[in-house]
Amino acid sequence: MQLIASKQGKNDKYDQLRCVRSDGSTTGCMMPRQGVLPHDLIHYVVETALAYRHGFLGMVAAGADIGYAMEQSHAYDNPALAHQAIHAEAIVESLQAQLWSGAFDQAMFDAGLESACAMRGCAAPVLENAGGAAALYEAALVLGQRWQQLAYYDTLELEFLPA
Repeated sequence: MQLIASKQGKNDKYDQLRCVRSDGSTTGCMMPRQGVLPHDLIHYVVETALAYRHGFLGMVAAGADIGYAMEQSHAYDNPALAHQAIHAEAIVESLQAQLWSGAFDQAMFDAGLESACAMRGCAAPVLENAGGAAALYEAALVLGQRWQQLAYYDTLELEFLPA
């Protein structure tokens, strides 16, 4: 699936994300501008690095409307939600907090992840794949720099390859 993130105008509060699936169908959403890498693009970092195929982007790639996938991945009380979707959302939230703080702190990341998972009624995942949480943070910084350097009304294209 191709992700096409479009930076809007300087004074806009939202940017845009469009997802083009392998069958050509599309879905998209507005991304709130937050001063760091947008939340949905942090999903790309996490789900790609951890080879998650049943997270938020995996649901979208499989045909779910992006609004439905957002609703499902943020539903704390949904026992049918795949563990990858629950874990991806919790990891993204903790990673986003680290990005906002401007520095990676393993203890703070772990506390955020534990809290986000406890709120969802599951144990926190062990992040040994892809070099752990610090590597995810570094990957988010790299993509965040690409995003920040993007001119207004320009796009960033990424490829999400579900299994």
